Amino acid sequence: MLSDTDLVTETILIIDDTPANLSVLSDMLSEYGYRILVATDGISALEQIEHLPPDLILLDVIMPGIDGFETCRRLKQNQNTKKIPIIFMTGLSELDNLLKGFKEGAIDYIVKPIRPSEVLARVEAQLSQKRDAIRIEQTLNHIEFAALTFNASGRITWLSNTADSILSDCFSTDPVASYYNELLPPALREQFLCKTQKEKIDLIGKQSKINYIAKLVSSSLANEQVLFIEKNNDEWNQASLKLTFGLTAREAEILMWVSRGKTNKEIGLILDNSPRTINKHLEHVFEKLGVPTRTAAVVKVLKK
Repeated sequence: MLSDTDLVTETILIIDDTPANLSVLSDMLSEYGYRILVATDGISALEQIEHLPPDLILLDVIMPGIDGFETCRRLKQNQNTKKIPIIFMTGLSELDNLLKGFKEGAIDYIVKPIRPSEVLARVEAQLSQKRDAIRIEQTLNHIEFAALTFNASGRITWLSNTADSILSDCFSTDPVASYYNELLPPALREQFLCKTQKEKIDLIGKQSKINYIAKLVSSSLANEQVLFIEKNNDEWNQASLKLTFGLTAREAEILMWVSRGKTNKEIGLILDNSPRTINKHLEHVFEKLGVPTRTAAVVKVLKK
């Protein structure tokens, strides 16, 4: 038995229609410091989870109403519960069906009759992995770059919350859009999945107006690539440009993109303007800076 200082506080939901199994598992896991919730069928378990999501679920395969497989499938389809690890509990005669359970999203199984030492070992192993995943995700959400992975077809296989927010900012009109398990936005697919694949591209937030750089990094996983997105640290101080040279906000923004080698057509696509409009803005920039060309404008600003 654990000491008071070692008690864990994670919550485990046991879903089983056999009272004896519920009693044995509940008593044993409670003794080791876990908070225990119980349900005797899939429907009541799903309702309970909506109000109090557990850290891990022990799920019986054979139950009245919806069975364990269907319960698991519904949990994995729900954005709020899909990350909860699920361990199936099954009899030896049901082992042949376990492949179906793994396809629905379960991560492990326990064979009945239940052996306390095995249950504890498997529960702690899965919760330990979940703790590590939470630590990694929290770290990624508080550092200077966002990260995501995608497969050969361009489908996002994992992404940090920050990456999800940046993609929504740059590509979506829906602020609560989720890109997990979705295809990369077309602009990214075209750049990072074509034969002449680019290592990095510039992005700009539609709402935030923040400039980002998206770049590929090597991955040790086969058929998967890693994409980092970070703020462009080379971004010009547009407020200073406006104050020093009398440029408008749009003129300062266009000059910034010129400094990065973008053509009028490319700048027009980024800022949702025609190349003709971009050229007109540049004429005003040249006049205010007293220079004849794009290169001269950039050089003058850099010197200043």
